[in-house]
Formats: sequence, C-alpha cells, structure tokens
Amino acid sequence: MASTFGNCSVLSSVVLPIMCICLTQWLLVFPVAKTIPRGFSVDLIHRDSALSPLYNPLETPFDRFYNAYNRSISRINRFRPSYSKAVWSDIMASGGEYFMNISIGTPPVLVLGIADTGSDLTWVQCKPCEECYLQKPPLFDPMKSSTYKSVQCGSDPCNALDSSDRVCDQEQNTCKYSYSYGDRSFTRGNVALEKFTIGAANSTRIDSPVSFPNLVFGCGHKNGGTFDNVGSGIIGLGGGPLSLVKQLSKSIHGKFSYCLQAPDSAAKSSKLIFGTATDSNAVSTSTPLVDRDPSTYYYVTLEAISVGDKKLAYGSGSASSATGEGNIIIDSGTTLTFLESEFYNSLESALEEAIKAKRVSDPKGLLSPCFEADKDMDLPIITFHFSGADVKLQPWNTFAQVQDHMVCFTIVPSNDIAIFGNLSQMDFLVSYDLEERSVSFTPTDCTKNP
Repeated sequence: MASTFGNCSVLSSVVLPIMCICLTQWLLVFPVAKTIPRGFSVDLIHRDSALSPLYNPLETPFDRFYNAYNRSISRINRFRPSYSKAVWSDIMASGGEYFMNISIGTPPVLVLGIADTGSDLTWVQCKPCEECYLQKPPLFDPMKSSTYKSVQCGSDPCNALDSSDRVCDQEQNTCKYSYSYGDRSFTRGNVALEKFTIGAANSTRIDSPVSFPNLVFGCGHKNGGTFDNVGSGIIGLGGGPLSLVKQLSKSIHGKFSYCLQAPDSAAKSSKLIFGTATDSNAVSTSTPLVDRDPSTYYYVTLEAISVGDKKLAYGSGSASSATGEGNIIIDSGTTLTFLESEFYNSLESALEEAIKAKRVSDPKGLLSPCFEADKDMDLPIITFHFSGADVKLQPWNTFAQVQDHMVCFTIVPSNDIAIFGNLSQMDFLVSYDLEERSVSFTPTDCTKNP
C-alpha cells in the first residue's frame, strides 16, 4: 500500500560492427544501503545489438549506422541552450543508445529503461494510466508495492526539481513533475520514493543484486509521444542531484564507470559499473570535470586534437563555444562526436593530408570526408588532448565503413556545441569520480568484463 513521505532527513555503436580498420552543487544524500566495498555491475544493451528488443535482423550494418547518425543529429538539439529547459531527457524515437534493467518496488518489478548520462530524474510509466504510450513490459503499479512513498510538496526531493518542472497538488499535498520534449512527447506524474534493486544474481562482481531504499523517481501517469514501446522510461545517470548515481553517491563513493563495445550480433552486452571498477594494468589518463549549468551534463575541457603527429589547437580563433573551460560534453547516448565548425575545417584538411587514399562522397550526403578503402589503407591515430589527459583514438573509434569499399570519418561539425560521443569512447573504461570531479579513460578490451 502506498504511503506519504514528508520532509525526509536529507542534505539537500557504432551501430555497425566497425571494421578494425587496419583494413588490416549540491547533493541530495538519501539514507540508502550501506557503503558497498567493491563495484557492482549491470549490463548495458545497445539498441542495435542482437540482445536488444529493438534489434531488426533485416537491417544491414550500413542501415544501422545511418540510423545512428540520424539519432545523433536529433539528440544534439537537447544539449543546445534553447533546448536545455525543455529537454531534460532524450527519450524521443531517436532516443538514447543503451538499455539497462533495474527492479523497482517490493515485490520487485523488472523495468527496462534507457540508461542516459544526459538525464537526471529516473522515471517509469505507472498505473493507473491517465494516458500512457503502449509498452510491452507490464506497467509498474505503486499500489502493489509496500515500499512506495509519495513525496510531499516543499520537501527536499521536490525542491530538487527545477521550478518549471514541478507542480504541487495542494489537495493531496503531493509533489508532481512535468517534462516536455522537443518532439512534443511528454511525461507527467508523481515524485516518489521507492526501493531500487540493481545488478544480476550471476554478476561477476556481486553474489546477489544490491537494493537501495528510498530513491527518488518519477511515477509517470500521463505519458505520450514517440516513445519506444519496449521500454518503460529512462534511468538518469547525469550529474544533477536527482540522478541515480548522485543519489547513490555515498554508497558507491561517487564513482561509476562504463565500458562500451560495438554492438555486432556476436557481442556480449557492455557494462555499467557502480563503485570502483576492477584495477587494470593499462595506463589511465584523467581530466577534470568542469562545473557548468545545467549540472546534468558532464563537461570537460578540450585543448587540442592531433592527427597523427600534427597537433591542432582547439578553439583558437573559433566561436566562443569552443574556447574556455568545459567546452565539450561527454555523452554515452550520442553515437557521433561533434566539434566546432571552424575548427573542423582545419581537422578535415589535416585528415586529407594524412590519408593517402582517394577521397569520395558519401552517397547519402551525410558524412565527410570519406575515402575509398582497400586492404593497404593506413588510417591515422586521432588524439584528443583534454586538460591533463591525452586520449588516443584508434581508427575504429573515428572511422566507419558505410559501403563495401568506403570509409567515412565519424566526427562531424556543429555550429554551437561539442560532444564526445560513444563511438569515440568504445574500448575505453570511462570512469567518473563525482567526489574528485574527474573522468578517466583506460584503454580496455570491453568484450571482457572490466
């Protein structure tokens, strides 16, 4: 039976198997579970993986890549200043790239949601549905959970929402949320506390799932638009106070990581690790996270990019968005990497100089530059020079085969925002330390558990 929670004691994908081209603020701390001495992991399922409920065996690898391109273009809009108020979580038809399972309530109900480092509040569709989009999994029924608690107006969890996104039901003294999206999709419902269970019994990191009581989430009773019917909502992994990783901060020492791999049909799922990842012999490199608004996003500072041995200063003589601290966002839900347009012209010229292959045109007119591929093709290492960290990207991080004899560069220009997307992050253990305010990159074979 549901109960009411008052002012709690708180402080306040490449979408194709990319060929290995050698052709060769403030923090809400809720009383959750005890500190976890070691990391625990969950599977991240790429939407185009054979493990995904969205997998379409009739699509070619090229189809999947171009679909990912279109989703990246749609998603970048939500990071722009004019969209940041309206779009807190990108759950459009062109939404996030990775699903994950968690269980909510007592008894636990399995929920498949989009894991999103660009969103904060976790929300799922709930009974009774005033208006809901069709979803294949059963709806969560809060009346059947003994651990569900409504949140009162004026409580710290309610006040953690942006003022434009919260509504107070004066009659019942309950806090409600209301989010709208760029494609006119929406979700509205109650802000509540519930028990979350994370991890699988066969995990290599833990002997059994780990449960956390009293986590804030959104119980959506009115949801509509272009949502995928295989999922129940989104799981917020952003940097804001209501995200799952921020609420678990004390239990996981402010640390989480992921290791992403290309979603080819033979691949296993990728991994999301809460807490400290297993030590690796590989050398990691670390860069500071920069505090900027909105706090949802993970900002770092990009200083330069090298094509082979040729180093290009980033932002020099470019638009103001490319200069200064925190000039690029790390995002696991965007496939492509976006860089400031003026700088991109210099980068493209350096690529042409380094690649001794015939330049050709993408038949769909989307990607550039593209090159005629052959078995002797030699593609350069692209190094991102973040503040204090040099991250060397292999050809599979930066080029994709879009036709049988054509490869294209998967870093694209943007007029006003830069994003370090998930193709660039594949085969790295990407580790966030929210206490030390840093993110590190460790070269890793992500087909093996990190």
